[in-house]
Amino acid sequence: MSLGAHILELRKRLMIAVLALIVGMVVAFFITDPVIRLITLPIQQVAEVKGEQAAVELMFTTVTSAFDLRLRMSFAIGLLLSAPIWLWQIWAFVMPGLTRKEVRYTVGFVASAVPLFFAGAYVGLLIMPHIVELMSTFVPEGAASFFDATYYYDFVFKLLIVVGISFVLPVFLVALNIAGVMSGRAILKGWRVAVLVATIFAALATPAADVVSMLMLAGILVVLFFAAAGLSLLFDHRRSRRDAALLPPGASG
Repeated sequence: MSLGAHILELRKRLMIAVLALIVGMVVAFFITDPVIRLITLPIQQVAEVKGEQAAVELMFTTVTSAFDLRLRMSFAIGLLLSAPIWLWQIWAFVMPGLTRKEVRYTVGFVASAVPLFFAGAYVGLLIMPHIVELMSTFVPEGAASFFDATYYYDFVFKLLIVVGISFVLPVFLVALNIAGVMSGRAILKGWRVAVLVATIFAALATPAADVVSMLMLAGILVVLFFAAAGLSLLFDHRRSRRDAALLPPGASG
């Protein structure tokens, strides 16, 4: 294809992706209520524990803040709802320029990274109520807790993204191994640092008093790291055997 044809193809793919995102946002706008109820459930639980329903509430500080919040949520949810379409448009544009091996690796990367990300986001959703509950214990006696809606949404959204990405990091290690940047042995050699980082991250992401949640999150991250190291060692072994088979008879490695 000529440069002009590539530009026309890119414009077509982008228009389809943007249209899918807009449709996803419209659909998402009408389901923001159950999502808001889900993420504010910890606030309601804290209010019930305090025994004063008005003591812990979600607060909208401006006239348009409630509408602005729904728009932001619609964009994030719409991005997820339309992901199959815009991901396919990206893939359809890039795939003709990839070799068969690159296509196979890309499909494997996406097929493993997407479920891991959503699994991590789900774990973050389980951890979030404990964090809200812990932070509420620092409110002085007789004081009230009012959570700014925008700030609270940003806190939940960033928590889910960070935990989700942490679950995908082992896939990036395998990708670096496939690209020849890091060997499986080099990845495995850093297991002490990986365990320390996983433990610190879990300790920061979970309440200090909730040791079970901390150990569960740290354990999942450590298992994912060793799984990535094991896969990398397997790929290195297969690569070395393939290289040895290509050597002429009598040649040394």
